[in-house]
Amino acid sequence: MDFRDSPEEADFRSRLRGWLLEQKGRFPTSGDEYWAKAGEWHQALYAAGFFGTSWPKAYGGQDLPPVYDVIVDEEIAKAGAPARPSLGYLVVGLSHHGDAALAQKFLPGMINGTERWCQGFSEPGAGSDLASLTTTAVRDGDAYVIHGHKIWTSYSDVADWCLLLARTDRDVPKHRGISAFIVPMHQDGVVQRPLKMISGVTKEFGQVEFDGARVPADHMVGAPGDGWKLAMTVVSHEREPSTLGFSARYGKLVRQLAARVDGPPPEELSWAWVQTEMLRLHVRRRLSEQLDGLVHGPQGSLDKLLMTWVEQSVGHAALATAGTGDKDLFEAYMYSRAQSVMGGTSQIQKNIIAQRILGLGA
Repeated sequence: MDFRDSPEEADFRSRLRGWLLEQKGRFPTSGDEYWAKAGEWHQALYAAGFFGTSWPKAYGGQDLPPVYDVIVDEEIAKAGAPARPSLGYLVVGLSHHGDAALAQKFLPGMINGTERWCQGFSEPGAGSDLASLTTTAVRDGDAYVIHGHKIWTSYSDVADWCLLLARTDRDVPKHRGISAFIVPMHQDGVVQRPLKMISGVTKEFGQVEFDGARVPADHMVGAPGDGWKLAMTVVSHEREPSTLGFSARYGKLVRQLAARVDGPPPEELSWAWVQTEMLRLHVRRRLSEQLDGLVHGPQGSLDKLLMTWVEQSVGHAALATAGTGDKDLFEAYMYSRAQSVMGGTSQIQKNIIAQRILGLGA
C-alpha cells in the first residue's frame, strides 16, 4: 500500500499549505472565540477550495476522492489552524435519505457555509437509547407541529436549520415511529439555551426546546417512519475516524508533548504515541477501503471505540506531562473525558459490536 501523494494530491497539498500560512493568526483555535468564528472559517475554507472537496459538484462540492479531505485535515493540524467544520454526517444523511428537491434546496448552503445547521437527535432522556425519544411531530394541515426538548445540540445558538428526529406514530414499535425533519430555527416556539462545559466553553453545545414550532410537511426527510434509517446513516458516518480529522490532531499534540519532555517520557505519553500511530494507520486502511467502494455499517462502532481510547490516552498524556498549569493542555484532558459519551457511549458501541458484528445474543 502506497501512502505517498500523487502529483495532483501533492499540488493540492502545496496550495493548501501556502493558503494556511496566509491565514496564520486570523482565526482562533479554541474556546468560545473559536466557536464564534467557526462560520467565518467555514466560508473561508470553502472560498479557497478546501472545503467540501469530496462532495458532489451538483451541490457545490468538487467530486474529489476522500483522500483530499484527509489532506486538508492533516495540513490544518500541522499549521495549528482551526479544525475543519464537521458537517459530513449531515450531508450524508440528507443526500442519502432526502429527495432531489430537498437536496438541491439545502445542501449548497450547508456545504458553502452560508446557512448554519445543527442536529436535533439527543434528548435528556434519550441519548444512548435514542429510539426512546419523546419529541413529537403532529400533522396540522400542510405542516407538522413540534413539541419536545433536545440537548447537546452543536451550533444550536447560531443554526438556521435543524435536522431533527421526532415521533410521528406512537402505535408502532419505537424504532418505526420516528421521522426526520428539516426545521427552521428562527421562529416562535424555538428556545435555545447554552450549556457551559467543564472547560468553560459556552458556545459549542446548547439545549433546544420546541414548543409549538412548525415545519412544512415537505421538509420531512424521506417517508413517515424513516427517521431511524436516517439516524443510523448519520451516526455510522459520524463514528468513522477517516472523515473527522482527529488522527492528525492527536498526533500533533503528542509530538508537542514529547518536545516538552527532558529525559524519559512519562508512561502515559509513550502509550499515547503508540495509540495515535495505531489510529493513523487505521485511518489509512479505512480510507483505502472507501476508495475501493466499501461502505461501512456497524464497523463504525469499532472506529468510535478506537477514537475514544486514543483521545483519552492523549488527554492523560497531556495531564501527566504538563499537569494543570497549561490551560490549553488541561482543557484537552477535560474534553477527552466526554469522548466515551458523545456520538454514542462506549457501552452502546460494545453492544453493537457484540450483536451486529460478532452475532452474540442472536
